Amino acid sequence: MLKDLVTVSRSYRKFDEKFTVDYETLFSLVDTARFTPSTVNRQAVRYMIINDSVRNGIVFDSLSFAGLLKGAGTPGPGERPSAYIIILCDLTVANEMHYDEGIAAQTIMLAAAEKGLGGCILGSINRNKLFDELDIDKGRYTIDLVLALGKPAQETVIDDISADESTAYYRDEAGRHHVPKIRTEDLILK
Repeated sequence: MLKDLVTVSRSYRKFDEKFTVDYETLFSLVDTARFTPSTVNRQAVRYMIINDSVRNGIVFDSLSFAGLLKGAGTPGPGERPSAYIIILCDLTVANEMHYDEGIAAQTIMLAAAEKGLGGCILGSINRNKLFDELDIDKGRYTIDLVLALGKPAQETVIDDISADESTAYYRDEAGRHHVPKIRTEDLILK
């Protein structure tokens, strides 16, 4: 069952923008993530839930999607995420909790997949824009990741490849998003 969730939890970049992800659903995703391991149990990870049209626009304009697709991976009108969760580190608690934030992000994505949602973990962020326009205290927080969430509106295909093949994702002529994944036997050192 976990493998099924991991397999369906892809990086989606096209969403049904009309689909609303309500605050309670987003809250439940954060509530799930709070149980994840934390370095020295410091629990410095913080979250900002965004699901209103004005702030959605601010966050969307602060992100770069699918760099390998040279702009073609950016969601167009009607394809944008319905919600975002910004993952921050509270510097009054600890510095550089990147492992914790990665674990939390993956946990949220798996919990979202379980609810029939999809998303994309983004690190290519105009942080200064978010600090300024969302009134986030730069002295207290770092913005480390943004999770774009919504109802997926694209087909994603996993392609098994050998370790010597390209891992670059791509879209085919039908618009399906292909994600090459190295076969297990090529990942294990002997």
